[in-house]
Amino acid sequence: MKVVVKLDFNLVTNPWIKVVDSRSNKEKLVSMADLFKNAQNYRDSAGEMHVQDLAILRAPLLAILTTVFSRFDAEGEAYDWLNVDEETWTASLADDEVDIDDVQEVLLETWENIYQDGKFPDKVVEYLDKYKDGFNLFGENAFYQVSSDVYDRMVPAKNKLSTGTGKVAVRQINRLISESGNSPAIFSPKSSLGKDEITLPEFVRWLITYQNFAEVGGNVPKIKKAGSGDSGWLYNIDPVIVKGKNLFETLMFNLVLSPEDKKEILQHPYWEADKITYFSNRANNTPPNNIAELYTNVAKMMHIDWKDGKPTIYVAKLTKPDTTNAFIEPMTTWDYNSKKASYYPKVKQKKHLSERMWRNFGFYIKSSNDGDHEPGIVRWIDKLKEEDILPEDMLVNLETINFVKADTKNQAPYFEVYDNMSINAGVLFDRNQATFWPKRIEDTVTMTKDVGDAFEDFASKLGNLRGLRDAREFEKKLSAEFYDQLNKPFNDWLASLRAGQEPDNEITRWKNTLKKEVTKAGNRVLQSASPRDIIGRKESKEVTNIFTLYNQMQNNVRKHLE
Repeated sequence: MKVVVKLDFNLVTNPWIKVVDSRSNKEKLVSMADLFKNAQNYRDSAGEMHVQDLAILRAPLLAILTTVFSRFDAEGEAYDWLNVDEETWTASLADDEVDIDDVQEVLLETWENIYQDGKFPDKVVEYLDKYKDGFNLFGENAFYQVSSDVYDRMVPAKNKLSTGTGKVAVRQINRLISESGNSPAIFSPKSSLGKDEITLPEFVRWLITYQNFAEVGGNVPKIKKAGSGDSGWLYNIDPVIVKGKNLFETLMFNLVLSPEDKKEILQHPYWEADKITYFSNRANNTPPNNIAELYTNVAKMMHIDWKDGKPTIYVAKLTKPDTTNAFIEPMTTWDYNSKKASYYPKVKQKKHLSERMWRNFGFYIKSSNDGDHEPGIVRWIDKLKEEDILPEDMLVNLETINFVKADTKNQAPYFEVYDNMSINAGVLFDRNQATFWPKRIEDTVTMTKDVGDAFEDFASKLGNLRGLRDAREFEKKLSAEFYDQLNKPFNDWLASLRAGQEPDNEITRWKNTLKKEVTKAGNRVLQSASPRDIIGRKESKEVTNIFTLYNQMQNNVRKHLE
């Protein structure tokens, strides 16, 4: 008799999340149940890439916390405005006339109680036990997948599983490789024979990442009635998160319990959804209206067949969600389109790869009253400070993490972006018109960029003096080196600011630092001067050489620093 071995790998109980243990300072693999019980003992996530950590932070982790604490308080009691099913713990509104202000107040109290306790209540793991089947990598209700029946029902007949269309390889979802059938990854960390070899914990991590960062091209089908292909929600925004001293703090700081209207109260994560209904809504471009659904938004409908421990992955394209005024998303910076009178998430471009967060300070912090829209996560931390839940002298650590898309048809990942900046909460959220630190900092950033422009102009003129064929590349190289030189001192200055300080004095302190840095950068160029640079050339009645260009730059810098 043939023995059938049931495959089982459950995200609730099987270790798969990489973390750093605060006590041993070593990496370890933990299950979701372990993580939620001991998040306060883990310093940070430790996945293969920052984008992987971000994807897992949102889904499943924050999606689970948002779902649980939108239904239950810190003591595990259901909220009065909800009817919560005893069996499934799904919720509906008990009263359509619910007062959103009362809801926000109670949810804020729940958040504060959990934060003060310093660990997550048992209710989180109890919820995981309720939905254990939906967190298994295998089975009819497999995590982030659909059954063969659902797949065949949602795609055109010519693309059913039996046709063998729609396959992607492990090497394609592994973002350390990102290799398609047409474009071999030359600098892969794995050999050609090993690119599709993967452990189950690793596979889960890349599965989640792929559902947030996927290509739009490829020879795979669309579900019926689907529009333009979705490359993943995170791939189409400019993510920013708040980092804490440990995983508990990081999860709490990014746990936004502040629904703007009654639609946002009820949470609908992917694993609770009826898959036919879910993917029909995706074909109709129905945008998420709650955070749990948003965080678990998938880029592809996926079915996986396993044989001898190896997966055959089938995917189908979905409609890209509309992100116009999608303020349900708390973790993005925004662009305003004046013609359409609408906001859209910013998307990081290749040409801005070298720009650190501080150079775009105004993207993250509201520094004027001209219609800027802050990331929701920043406004959330501001609210926690205003309610005296977080201290005014707390250092707010902001991180941005993303993939930049390649300029190719399928928009495969080109480069991972990671950056951070830290600033005192009292400075960050200063609304005192006498000081108004955000505006003063933004003006200081503008002044620093003006100095950077003066240095870049010096580099440009020097390139022309040398008669370089690639003068523009020379200019960009020197400018990039100058800003690289400024990154640490500016971030150190930013982190040193305090609410009680006199802004003029602190800005003068930065100006003195900036003056030294531009002189240092200029001297480095002077030391590499060639005889041709020193002799220069005669223009009109004057000689232009590296020294006259340097003096011009210094004069321009002085004007900007006055």
